Amino acid sequence: MQPPPHPSEVEPPCRRRDRDMDFTIRAATLEDCKDISRMIAELAEYEKVSDQVKITQRDLEQDGFSKNPFFHGIIAEVPEHHRSKDGHTKVGYSLYFYTYSSWKGRAVYMEDLYVMPEFRGKGIGKALMSKVAQLGLAAGCHQLNFAVLDWNKASLEFYLSQGCWDVTADMGYHCMRCEGDALEHLAQGDP
Repeated sequence: MQPPPHPSEVEPPCRRRDRDMDFTIRAATLEDCKDISRMIAELAEYEKVSDQVKITQRDLEQDGFSKNPFFHGIIAEVPEHHRSKDGHTKVGYSLYFYTYSSWKGRAVYMEDLYVMPEFRGKGIGKALMSKVAQLGLAAGCHQLNFAVLDWNKASLEFYLSQGCWDVTADMGYHCMRCEGDALEHLAQGDP
C-alpha cells in the first residue's frame, strides 16, 4: 500500500473567488515556515495560550519538510492587492497528519485551522477545511478529527454546520495529553 499523498500530488493549487475575495489554497512549502510560525503565534494568542507555544520556524522546517514528515500543511494565499494591513499575503493555514482509528481505519487529524481575523467570513476557512477533507479522502481516510476549545462558540458552530459532530458531547470522550516530566516518567516506567 502506498503512503498517503503529499498535498501537491493530489491536485494543483486551487484559485477561488468567494465573497469578493480572491485566494489560493496550495500545499505549504519550506519557504512558508516563517509565515506558518507567525500564524501559529497568532492562533495561540487568539486561544489565550501564547505561553504554550515552543515550536520554532526551524522545528517546522525539519518536522514538516524532511524525508518522513511529521505533518503536512496547506496555505491560503491572497494576491498582493488583497494583502493584510501588515502586508501579509499568506493569510491562513492548516496543519494535518495521518493517523489510524482501530474502529474505522485510516484517519486524518487536523491539528490547526487558522485564518487571520481580517480575512474571516470570506470562505477561506471552509476552503482550507475542505482541502484537508479532500486530501484525507484521497489517502483512503474515513475520518477527519480535530479539537476545538469549548469557549470558541463561533468555531463550534462553524464545524457543526459542516456536518461535524461533537464527540465529547455525544460519546463522552475526553482529549488526554502527557508531556514534559510526566512523559519522561511514563517512558521510564515510573509510577
